[in-house]
Order: sequence, then structure tokens, then C-alpha cells
Amino acid sequence: MKINNFDAPKLFYQQAKEYLLRYEAEHNLLLGISQALIHSPDRYGNQPYLATVEEEDKIVAIAMITPPYNFLLSKVENFAAIEMIAQDLYQNKISLPGVSGLTTETEIFAQQWHNLTHQAYEIEMHLRIHQLKQVEPIPKVSGFLRLATENDRALLFNWYEEFIQEAAPSEPTSIEKTVNYHLGQNHIYLWKNEVPVSMSLATKATQNSSRIGLVYTPPEYRKKGYASACVASLSQQLLDQGNQTCYLYTDLANSTSNHIYKNIGYKPVCDWNIYQFDAI
Repeated sequence: MKINNFDAPKLFYQQAKEYLLRYEAEHNLLLGISQALIHSPDRYGNQPYLATVEEEDKIVAIAMITPPYNFLLSKVENFAAIEMIAQDLYQNKISLPGVSGLTTETEIFAQQWHNLTHQAYEIEMHLRIHQLKQVEPIPKVSGFLRLATENDRALLFNWYEEFIQEAAPSEPTSIEKTVNYHLGQNHIYLWKNEVPVSMSLATKATQNSSRIGLVYTPPEYRKKGYASACVASLSQQLLDQGNQTCYLYTDLANSTSNHIYKNIGYKPVCDWNIYQFDAI
């Protein structure tokens, strides 16, 4: 078993693509970030950590870090690869705020990292990956979906800040940089009923699939069906544009959002955990 490190995202993706696509749903986030690293290199300011682990010339695990975000771990076919990755990160003196990935893989890695660094860790979020191939009919609500524009910038700054505070308070993100990037890439959509009342975001995972995220409705507009309408309409638009599948993550602690997405047609695929490490 050996580990391979890559400086060039394009070369990394060429080597990792087949394995990532073999488990496309589980790897939709890693696939999307790989595309961003190749086509929008300024999206992440620092040099990424990109690695594959091979056994008998076949990839059995993939690791990715885009600082300052969490370490991302792929589906692992031989759990011995996890210790090898942890050792490589430790020997290269790479600090980690946390790890995100499939349930068993992240649990094993968190323990391995604790053994090496003595950093305490705790589960931050239990998520579930869902996929959709056909939108189910839902009750109609007033309004329509539209692409966010530069005129929405101030609103998006406020909503994104509120979303982070509510859903991911430990997320080490620059609100201005993130909003500017997604606006420039035409990723952000709004549901408008006289005024904007809900938002969501769509990014490419593969040539034939996209991922929906950043679903947010301000408290004063909730329980009116706007988020459902926004996600359903955006999902249908993505399918109409040629995507075969849409992916999204839900927080298992939020029963409302899980119910909403189920009604739209999203079906669970697997669970995904986020662990946070205490600072040394």
C-alpha cells in the first residue's frame, strides 16, 4: 500500500476520477471541489492537500484538504489506508480543524488523529446525503425562481451570515469571498414573492450531476412553503439542463428539512459526519 501526493489538481483528478465516480453520490462534494480547483483556482487561496492511497495499483482511499476547511475523506475500501493518511498529514505538520466524510471512515480517522496528536474531538453534525432523479409534485406557492444578481449582493451577505450562524457556526469562511465567488459563477438562486423570500445554491458535481446547498429562508418567511418551492423548482431546472441527478445534504437533527426534501423526491443514500478537533 502506498500514498501518492499531488500538487496539481488536474493531475490529481485524472488519477482519482474513476474511483470518485464509482461512488458518485458519496463523493459528490469531493467531485465538486475537484472541479472548482481545476476551473476556478482562486476559489481556495491556499495550496490544497490532495492524496490517493493505492493497494496493488488500485485506489482504495482519497484525501483532500482545502485550507482552512475540514479534511475530506472519501469512501475507503481498505481501512488500513486511513492510518497511512493520518501519518502522512502528521509527518507533514498539517493542522486540521476537523474531518468530514462517511460515518465509519470519519470515526476511525478521528481516533487515529487523536492517537497521533492527542487532540480531543467531538461530533459536530450528523448529516445525510440525498439524491433526486425526478421531482415530485408539491403544493404550489406564490412566487417564482430567479437567478441572483449583483443587485442582490447586500441581501446575500446578510442571509449567508445568518445561515452560517444558524447552521454551521464553526465554518471558517469569508462571507464576502464566498458570496462573490458564487455570484460570479451564477450559482445562487432566489425564490421571489414580490420580494426575495428564500435562497438556494447549485454547483456542479460532475458533468451529469449537481449539488444543491445553502438553502435558507429568513424566520419571517418560514412555514409558507418557500424553501420547498425554491428547491423543487431549482432541482427541476437542473434536470431540464441535462443533469441526471441532484444531490443535497440534510442535518439529521432538522426533521423539518428532511421531511421537505423527501416530499420533493430526494431519497437517502448514506450518512455523513463532521468531527471537530480541539485546538492544540
